Amino acid sequence: MPYTVSPNGNHRSRRYRVNRRSCGMKLLRVWVPDPSAPRFREEARRKANILRGCPEQEEALDFIEENF
Repeated sequence: MPYTVSPNGNHRSRRYRVNRRSCGMKLLRVWVPDPSAPRFREEARRKANILRGCPEQEEALDFIEENF
């Protein structure tokens, strides 16, 4: 199917987004922690220690084992 490319090259991106929306999808952009950041490991350990032994930890681990 021939199509013209716009000078700024965003035609394919726009077409892709329109197609995804027509399939019931929504674009979502999320900021996530950067594992290469200097304090990432320290913060991950801190949060893991908070959860250690909590019912939420068991629930999360069960979910991961069942689904991944």
